[in-house]
Amino acid sequence: MKHSFCILLFCSSFLFSQEKDITTTSFKKELIESGRKAYFSKKLFLLKTITTQVDSLYQKTNDSILLAKYFHFKALQSKLTYANDSAFYYYHRSKDISKEINDSMAVGRRLLSLAILQREAKDYLGSEISSIEALQYLEQIQPSIYLERVYNNLGLVSEELNQKKEAIDYYNKTLDINKKTKDRLGYLFTINNIGLLYQKQNQHQKAISYFKKGLTFDSIRYKFPTQYALLLENLASSNFLLGNHNDEVLQQYYEVLILRIKQNNLIGLSTTHTNLADYYKNQNQNQKALFHSNEALKHAKQTHNNKRWLEALKNLSDLTTGNESKKYLEEYITLNDSLFQNERRLKNQFAKIRYETDKKEKENTVLKTENEKKQTEIVYHKQQKTIGWLLFVLSLLLFGVGVLFYFNRKRKLLYQAQLERIQAREHERKQIAKSLHDEVAGDLRLLHRKLEKSNLVEEAKRLDAVKENVRNLSHQLSSISFKKVSFRDQIINLVSDYYDLNFKIKVNGLQIYDWLAVDNSIKRLLYLSIRESIQNCKKHAKASKIIINFSVRKKYVHLGIIDDGIGFDTNINKKGIGLQNLQERIEELNGKLTISSEVGKGTQTSIQIPLNGWTNKNTFS
Repeated sequence: MKHSFCILLFCSSFLFSQEKDITTTSFKKELIESGRKAYFSKKLFLLKTITTQVDSLYQKTNDSILLAKYFHFKALQSKLTYANDSAFYYYHRSKDISKEINDSMAVGRRLLSLAILQREAKDYLGSEISSIEALQYLEQIQPSIYLERVYNNLGLVSEELNQKKEAIDYYNKTLDINKKTKDRLGYLFTINNIGLLYQKQNQHQKAISYFKKGLTFDSIRYKFPTQYALLLENLASSNFLLGNHNDEVLQQYYEVLILRIKQNNLIGLSTTHTNLADYYKNQNQNQKALFHSNEALKHAKQTHNNKRWLEALKNLSDLTTGNESKKYLEEYITLNDSLFQNERRLKNQFAKIRYETDKKEKENTVLKTENEKKQTEIVYHKQQKTIGWLLFVLSLLLFGVGVLFYFNRKRKLLYQAQLERIQAREHERKQIAKSLHDEVAGDLRLLHRKLEKSNLVEEAKRLDAVKENVRNLSHQLSSISFKKVSFRDQIINLVSDYYDLNFKIKVNGLQIYDWLAVDNSIKRLLYLSIRESIQNCKKHAKASKIIINFSVRKKYVHLGIIDDGIGFDTNINKKGIGLQNLQERIEELNGKLTISSEVGKGTQTSIQIPLNGWTNKNTFS
């Protein structure tokens, strides 16, 4: 009687408010908040009354937010009556209306509700898709408890899909957001979920650490008794599964049982009675196990808790004998088959609703397109002159593109010819190097031996130095080949030749790129540039460390060389023959060489070469 009086008083107050100021924003907010409270307190009749009031207010104001909220409350009614297919349909309607008015928060929340329904119906793939779509809307907004819950749902879905690592990642993401939202309930649920994940993997010590972490949180027993009961029961379960069948576990189960009776938490009671049945069954106290199994079955039926329903039937089948055991087993098999078929039906129903709503959206798009087409036809004649001008401009653009293509083609051909000249010159250098090494150095070697035999030791030493200079010159002139030894290996060999404890060389980016796609002339230039820089660093800069950075972009390849040597004043020092030759080689390939240095601060060398020869030297950045 007291509840009925409150409901009538509430409805009367709404009617009075409507008559007084039906269009006020404050009234709309109060109405929506009252609907939420009615759902969470499971007052179905009150929720239906408020839903009717929302519809009535929408009819008078034509406020789309109210229409979206009307379908939302219809979905909540369906949830309270366990009509999940209807709930799914109404959530979809609410979500689509919120999309039309660009209410990202409402869209994200409805998608989260859809994802939870899909997960509960074991449509895990559908739940994952809805959750990810929800993220697209909620991540546009500041971190919220709804974003936190989406990641939590993704963690639960990943668990069911046996993706343990992904589940942990999602839970950790939830905890990161929780630090900003400071949602204490969300934190406790996530800690509990992580503990359950480890419990399912039989990592009970890890699971227990998380349950205990939750149980020590901010006076949880008094401030959050529901979460306290949940964590305490899971702690007891992990200890039981570890083989700790002591009085402490039993006391914890009974403490949870008393709390849930006080809270009238029927879903929780079905779980607690199941755990107690398992405990007594393990202790061979079959009468007590039988009692708790019957209690679990009763509460599971009341709340449509299918998982506990099946577990209770299985326990009753094990604890009874003869026809009674057979009856429970047959009921178990029938229910299991029925649930499987119902889950499949729900999945199909969810898919059908998604299909129909998507189809309707497409039909609306077609209608919108037709209206736009009619409007286009009305202004068609006015646009003819504009179209003519556009065609003229387009013709000019096409002509310009053609001219640009011609010049780019011409430039590419010139670049190819330039590469061929460079290759020819490299061939000449190779021949000269071969002659110096095989002929001149060989003749000097014979003459050196004759001088030694003639006891002309000083002259022999001078000739030996000349021979070494000729040999070094032949090596410098010799062309680098990347056919037998790849570019990567050539660079590694070069670095290895110079590397020691007092002269360290670090290379970045060499392994990332496909150097086979880069022209040999460019690779040869890069090789020679590195060799010249290393020699200068060791000989003149007194450097102890060199960093070589490679990067290949869309249009050019970049080589950066940094050393920690003594540096020099670039305004005073002139480039030596080696650097001058190097700059000429770079310019031949339309490249750019930049050297930055200060006394005492080392030297930075930057080389950029266009990959196709089209890039102008002045356009590098």
